[in-house]
Amino acid sequence: MALEFDTRFDPAYGQSVAVAPDVLRITARNPSPFTFHGTNSYLVGRDTLAVIDPGPDDDQHLETLLTAIGCRPVSHIFVSHTHRDHSPLAARLKERTGATVLAEGPHRPARPLRIGEVSPLDASADLGLAPDVALAEGSLIHGDGWAIRTVLTPGHTANHAAFALEGTGVLFSADHVMAWATSIVAPPDGAMADYMKSLDRLIERGDRLLLPGHGGPVTAPRMFMRGLKTHRKMRERAILERIRSGDRRIQDMVAAIYRDTDPRLHGAAGLSVLAHLEDLVARGLVATGGDPAIDGIFSPAG
Repeated sequence: MALEFDTRFDPAYGQSVAVAPDVLRITARNPSPFTFHGTNSYLVGRDTLAVIDPGPDDDQHLETLLTAIGCRPVSHIFVSHTHRDHSPLAARLKERTGATVLAEGPHRPARPLRIGEVSPLDASADLGLAPDVALAEGSLIHGDGWAIRTVLTPGHTANHAAFALEGTGVLFSADHVMAWATSIVAPPDGAMADYMKSLDRLIERGDRLLLPGHGGPVTAPRMFMRGLKTHRKMRERAILERIRSGDRRIQDMVAAIYRDTDPRLHGAAGLSVLAHLEDLVARGLVATGGDPAIDGIFSPAG
């Protein structure tokens, strides 16, 4: 199944954009190769509001959010995961509104760090977030005229969650599913096996509209997510082919597989390859000495 990305998107910086009934999108001005045009924050409700993903700790974005909120109370602040482009503004927004902060939990790696290992992604992690309420799978939070259900989607991070607007078919998919690009799955923050299981969970749900953490909506979710799954399987096959043809190091696989990709993204691509290799080693399809590592030597199993 062909996967077609949609990069058409107007961030409308400094404004709120209606994207569904009683849902406004506000995009932070933090564009980058990883955040596209910036992080999307969402306001849900009409009279008393919920905020989904307050965004980076940025004065301008805070003021834009407060302007859109106006004099309406905010009861809840939902955080999808603890990357610095999504969660740090929660503390200041809570100070201004008195809202309750909800998330799956604090930041943590998807697996224990190995001896001597340092996470290359620590700089992007919001290690300070401590939610007032820890959300479990299926948690249903009722607000004023809305209800939001937690759908745990580990993969991009261990604590990643999507949020379903109950009874509407709308799901806030954060960084798990985005229309403009694939999600980064990078150990030790993320895990490919977790990502694929979470993707299957969302495919089974059958939501009609996904509102992601970056870029525009996914309007045909099930078809698009099946395409994402096929894309990951193709990437897995490409890695196996490179290993069978003699590549032993991740840097050599990246040079071949990602030759048409922006070189600024090759570091992230290497971590994505490592995520696939962790999964392939666990499944007995690839061999390596000790635990899979970014500088490891990989070979066909058997």
